Amino acid sequence: MITAEPVRTDRLTLLPLQVEHAEEMAEVLSDPGLHSFIGGEPLGTEDLRARYRRMTAGSPDPAVGWLNWVLRLEDQGCLVGTVQATVVAGERGSAAEIAWVLGTPWQGRGLAVESARALVGWLGERSVGTVIAHVHPEHLASAAVAAAAGLVATDEWQDGEVRWRLP
Repeated sequence: MITAEPVRTDRLTLLPLQVEHAEEMAEVLSDPGLHSFIGGEPLGTEDLRARYRRMTAGSPDPAVGWLNWVLRLEDQGCLVGTVQATVVAGERGSAAEIAWVLGTPWQGRGLAVESARALVGWLGERSVGTVIAHVHPEHLASAAVAAAAGLVATDEWQDGEVRWRLP
């Protein structure tokens, strides 16, 4: 199974998630508006630290890899969001379900697109043949990120979200 490693783009470094990122990420993800489409509410530092402990411990299923990164904006030296891929090994090769979240102050700068493209490219370099994302039909910004990363909306739905797939 593949594991997360640093990925660099023009403006970002995708850093493999560590528990120590929780304090800064609690602030990055503190806007309740980030949960408009995905539900839930912002987690405090301790809850986020516990969540990151579970995530970094890895999936209990050896056929499933949990790959998580925080996004560091290099010119400001701060964390600004996350990307993730859940990779499943199958008979026809590996498949990944991806997602991204960018803190509100950093939205609208193309950083989500930059990070999603980097993630899709990184997965492709590791022969992950299927890449999908699920996007709420009213979340136009996230749909734009999926499209810019090369994914195409399908007519498939899951839990009220449209399935996007890399052709």
